[in-house]
Amino acid sequence: MTHADKTLDATGLQCPMPLLKTKLELNAMTPGQLLEVVATDAGSARDIPAFLKLSCHELVSSSESDGNYRFVIRCGQP
Repeated sequence: MTHADKTLDATGLQCPMPLLKTKLELNAMTPGQLLEVVATDAGSARDIPAFLKLSCHELVSSSESDGNYRFVIRCGQP
């Protein structure tokens, strides 16, 4: 289990809020830090990895369990 430096609880939020909050959180972090995002919106499973592919950040892991989507993201150098 990867230990995250910060956790963003986006459960109960509808698209596009989990993605927007993820972006804001990453902007406030130091490169190399890990952010864990927990969301319940199914769109997050598509939106967050798609955003990360176009960004300097790295998706370390992602999983889904009982409608909870968990992402661990390494903050990149802008």
